[in-house]
Amino acid sequence: MSLELNRRGFLAAAGMAGLSTPGRGSAAEATSGAIKLGVASYSLREYSRTLAITCIKELRTPYVSVKEFHLPYRSSPEELASGRKEFERAGLTIVSGGNIGLAKDDPDDIRRYFEYARMCGMPMMVCAPTHSNLGAIERLVKEYNIRIAIHNHGPEDKQYPTPQSVLEVVRNMDPRCGLCMDVGHSARAGANVVQSIAEAGSRLFDMHIKDLRTFEPHAVQCDVGEGIMPIVGIFRQLQKMGYQGSVNLEYEINGDNPLPGMKNSFSYMRGVLAGLNS
Repeated sequence: MSLELNRRGFLAAAGMAGLSTPGRGSAAEATSGAIKLGVASYSLREYSRTLAITCIKELRTPYVSVKEFHLPYRSSPEELASGRKEFERAGLTIVSGGNIGLAKDDPDDIRRYFEYARMCGMPMMVCAPTHSNLGAIERLVKEYNIRIAIHNHGPEDKQYPTPQSVLEVVRNMDPRCGLCMDVGHSARAGANVVQSIAEAGSRLFDMHIKDLRTFEPHAVQCDVGEGIMPIVGIFRQLQKMGYQGSVNLEYEINGDNPLPGMKNSFSYMRGVLAGLNS
């Protein structure tokens, strides 16, 4: 049976994959087929840090990319340390932080965000730099040994609309400089998502995954598995290239009550991975 877009079959598998034994840990379940499924905490932007952590634990994944809502930039070092420990006590691993806007050319301002990432225990910053400050950012990548993953933001983004626009600038930069590919924004900008993943290769550090009803510039987002995003092809390509980063669900709809849709999305993705590994 073809795996390509047999969504009904995958949803059935997802139902099985979504079942959990009470009290079991989340790490093994979150890494089906060696793909690490995580959460971009922007999905829980309306929630406090404590409530967001509770929701992430319900999703049975230990991986989180933390948005500023949950570790505010203006916090003191002591407050950031306390917030970081709150994630760690919950058994969560901070894989990155962001998206962090790096819009100024001021090296001191850029350094402030690297200090922030260091204090938060972020090994990588998902960021939105300008073309003119990339040199300063690269120097700080080397100094702090914190990776950057430039986030493409679709047709509205004048700097980095597509994955290719990011790859063009990081190609000759330090190998710790790469791409955070947002599949939704990529598709809206006209990129072939699966092909773009292959093109990115080792420069693909992080992913924001979501689903869309259409690939038009102003497309409406939906639960993963309910739209037209080639989820099967995405995961197949990631497995083929031995992708080591995380695939973080960025759920941008139903902000007041995102958890049901996030659970649906994780169940579908786990079902896809179960199908690919059967």
